[in-house]
Amino acid sequence: MPQGDKSKYTDKQKRQAEHIAEGYEDRGVAEDEAERRAWATVNKQSGGGNKSGSGRGKPENHSPSKKGGKLGGEASAARPAAERSASAKKAAETRKRNKEKNASS
Repeated sequence: MPQGDKSKYTDKQKRQAEHIAEGYEDRGVAEDEAERRAWATVNKQSGGGNKSGSGRGKPENHSPSKKGGKLGGEASAARPAAERSASAKKAAETRKRNKEKNASS
């Protein structure tokens, strides 16, 4: 089987990879990189192609697909509310200043 051949993957695995790749592309990842990441995720979840033989009945590991959303926001949530609020106000002020600067250019 040549490298990159997807004939040993089930239809479900192919749909999963397509859906994961779309998610990456929506976030601005290049198409070929999104496809690579998607197949890596499917492989990590299912252990590779499941179309034939003894490996079909193994449970899937869904931790790779949950990883991204879990990481985001932990540091922010650990900070006190007053600190988060001050940071948000500073960011809003910066955006306002940049908007005014860009409008005058």
